Amino acid sequence: MFELRLLCPEDRVEVLSDALEALDALSVSVEDADAQTDAEQALFGEPGMPAPRGGWDRSRVLALFQTEAAAQDASTLLQAQEFFAGCSLAGSAEVPEQDWVRLTQSQFTPVEITPQFWIVPTWHEPPAQATQVIRLDPGLAFGTGTHPTTRMCLRWIASHPLTGQRVLDYGCGSGILAIGAAKFGATEVDAVDIDEAAVRSTMANAQANDVLLKTGLPDQARGRYQTVLANILASPLKVLAPLLCAYVAPGGSLVLAGILERQTQELRLAYAPLAALEVAATEDGWVLMTARL
Repeated sequence: MFELRLLCPEDRVEVLSDALEALDALSVSVEDADAQTDAEQALFGEPGMPAPRGGWDRSRVLALFQTEAAAQDASTLLQAQEFFAGCSLAGSAEVPEQDWVRLTQSQFTPVEITPQFWIVPTWHEPPAQATQVIRLDPGLAFGTGTHPTTRMCLRWIASHPLTGQRVLDYGCGSGILAIGAAKFGATEVDAVDIDEAAVRSTMANAQANDVLLKTGLPDQARGRYQTVLANILASPLKVLAPLLCAYVAPGGSLVLAGILERQTQELRLAYAPLAALEVAATEDGWVLMTARL
């Protein structure tokens, strides 16, 4: 396979990507041409914030072709188009044949939550010191244990025994928090998400870990829970404040994540009429906030 590398301004990213796909590119990806320099730009948004732009001021477009001839033909055709003005060819190179499955797997190694509690992909053996393990492979749904928000939630679960509790994982993603709650003693765990793919992922991961969960869309949540977990993002967490607090049984715990340190005060204010949120943990610019109701 051959990779064709192009440089273009932000306003040409979409048309160039569409043209490459029309020229039978196997894949097209876009990167910041100024990555790892002082000019690097972040384009990630979140609910309630402006949508990310379609590219960077200087975007690098990478297209993969089956053969060198196909890559060269695409390059020649593109450079003859009016929309290519302002774009340039950065080069092409053969892509070495690799075992892509093995390469992907090598990027996901066991994740330590505590010295005894680990998240372990199925192609690895658990560490010798692991007494509690969640088996989880990367998939479409969020939650593999590699993100600070997930790790902080799981550490909270590990340090707050849930024996006999009824637990709600709201916005369950891969189901990793719900599975953790079940493994640490919860007797009834509801895992809900607005994404049906996440619900399916949670069901499969629960079965792989031999735990019983009730999964479904958010309307599946019923009654009160001794612990309510929600690892989402700050904006939806603010909107959901009345709903999430209403699910917490008297004396129960509310555990929120997906919050940046700079968003701590706005979360406190959003929940102030209902619960007194406190920062329970911080990691890499993210915070875990909890309250007893």
